[in-house]
Amino acid sequence: MEKNTGVKRLFFAFIYSMQGLYAGIRHESAFRQEFIGLILLVGVSFFLNVSPIERFAMISVLLAVLIVEALNSAIECVVDRVSTDVHKLSGRAKDYGSLAVLLTLIIAAGTWLLILLD
Repeated sequence: MEKNTGVKRLFFAFIYSMQGLYAGIRHESAFRQEFIGLILLVGVSFFLNVSPIERFAMISVLLAVLIVEALNSAIECVVDRVSTDVHKLSGRAKDYGSLAVLLTLIIAAGTWLLILLD
């Protein structure tokens, strides 16, 4: 199989990424909710009296939540693709993904609170 290189590879990588974004919004309610939260809170951040580096941190942690949610969704898809049978390892894999999302949400909330309460 011939692999794309250079600009063509970048183009297709972008297309695949947009397909992932669309799938996350369309098929994953948690991803959709976090995406809407990202859009709203990024807008809000521009009306807050914070420094550019603080705004960057606030937006970055929101993007981190979306990144981890996308990885969690990918884990769930792969586990479900392999088997829909209930298995302790499948459940554990999904639980680890969920924990990663929760921890990232805690970091995001903490970042916003520390900046806003400073």
